[in-house]
Amino acid sequence: MLLNVIRGIFIIVIFAALFVSITSEAANPTNPEKLTQNQIWVVFIGGLTVAVLVLFIDWVLPKKSLSALAGVFFGLIVGIFFSWALSLVLDMVNDVFKLELVGNNLKLTKWIMGICICYFVISYVMRTKDDVRFIIPYVEFSRQTKGIRPLILDTSVIIDGRIADICQSKLFDAPLVVPRFVLNELQLIADSADKLKRVRGRRGLDILHKLQNNTLIEVQLDDTPPPGVDVNAPVDQKLVAFTKNCDGKLVTNDYNLSKVAAVRQVDVININDLANSLKTVVLPGEPMTVRIIKAGEESQQGIGYLDDGTMVVVEEGKGKIGEKVQITVTSALQTSAGRMIFGKYERTARENNNSDRNDDNDQNDRQNNYRQKKQYS
Repeated sequence: MLLNVIRGIFIIVIFAALFVSITSEAANPTNPEKLTQNQIWVVFIGGLTVAVLVLFIDWVLPKKSLSALAGVFFGLIVGIFFSWALSLVLDMVNDVFKLELVGNNLKLTKWIMGICICYFVISYVMRTKDDVRFIIPYVEFSRQTKGIRPLILDTSVIIDGRIADICQSKLFDAPLVVPRFVLNELQLIADSADKLKRVRGRRGLDILHKLQNNTLIEVQLDDTPPPGVDVNAPVDQKLVAFTKNCDGKLVTNDYNLSKVAAVRQVDVININDLANSLKTVVLPGEPMTVRIIKAGEESQQGIGYLDDGTMVVVEEGKGKIGEKVQITVTSALQTSAGRMIFGKYERTARENNNSDRNDDNDQNDRQNNYRQKKQYS
């Protein structure tokens, strides 16, 4: 919107400069070389043609956006400086090559040149936001980020929903940024013909609405297209380019996207890694209480889960399915799927006695069966 206002002001200023210059030239009685009617129209139409050409060149250039109005004033100051420098060059060229630009003609040329230069500089600053680089031979001084870096949300992390609980805990105080193409992908998933995708998309939109209503965090929707990326490029590619351009941190739970972003030197916060880091830390020999849910793959093994989803493999726990038992941790294993804890259920003396009796009864039963088979044979 601001860029369109600047374009309108540019056209008005060009028109006003042409009108004032032509009318002052025609109304000057001391000028022996007044412009004829045809010359007036040529100057007027030529100036407007230059303005339209400048707007066309600006329109076909890659577009970015401006996040701070200070960029306009910075561009204006730089444009005025370059206009002043080029006006000196124009005077020198006029004297050397005898262009016969004198009086209002020379003034009009300088005005149009200055307006065009200021417009181009302001437009460039608006397109490149605050990513301004000052380059000298062999040395490049790049922009240094100050303050809190924004967190760029991925589609998968919004659908996952844990980001809302994390923000509620006040762990993140940086603003959350949702690019427009991520919101479009959420809407596309929510409108999918597949029921599962439709449910996931609607959940993502609900989580995003919940984040916007959260007074503890700031959520921004950014319409800025990622620079140097085709409009039809995959969303992951756009996310990496967008995060790198705004110098933010990418928040996701996609393992492959995390690796690609790391290769592009983009900081990533993986929700799965964060969750694994916050899981219970246990040491061998520590006691633990766990409910046995099902039998394990090995003989006499039982499987249980902690409140955070960590799987616990219990030796000698097959007979305690559905019960809470006290176990002793033997080891812990960290895998790509999460953390696994191995423990052993220590039977009491009474259970050992009952087990011994059961073993004796089983042995007696086998012996009796053997005698009966031998008698019949």
